[in-house]
Amino acid sequence: MNAPVRSDQPEPATGEQALQDRHLARARSAYARAVAACRAAGIEPDRAEAVPTGPAARAANAVRLAARSIAERAGRTPDPAADARCARNASAAAAIAAQTAHAHTPDTLTTTALKAALTASHTAAETAGGPRPGRDETLTERADATEERAVATAAEAGWTGEARAR
Repeated sequence: MNAPVRSDQPEPATGEQALQDRHLARARSAYARAVAACRAAGIEPDRAEAVPTGPAARAANAVRLAARSIAERAGRTPDPAADARCARNASAAAAIAAQTAHAHTPDTLTTTALKAALTASHTAAETAGGPRPGRDETLTERADATEERAVATAAEAGWTGEARAR
């Protein structure tokens, strides 16, 4: 017997809308990791440059571009390929920020967080590519799992948005 559907609850998203929700949730999570890693390394958003000349500017610019990409996709008609590319770009920004944060405070925890960020970025790229970009459930599940792991290891490394003492 099916449980009654309450009229005050939205119906669960299905199909392409559900995929968009998952990809954009992953993009927002990766963006938050990127911002936190930058802050932990003492990098403020105003360090972004049109043509980055150093690691801090490169990380700040990646974060800025990820924010723009997420804003562009939010509220648009679902397009799993475009939504997965948005998540890939945010995850790449988080990997760049993780490299900078690791260089700022190299230790075992930041090494683990960096490796998890690189794995999440690689998996996000796989999800955005291939014969069914953004639509492969197995790859999407793997991308979700690697993002969760990257979030956990970033928190363990202290990349929570608060600047860490050197």
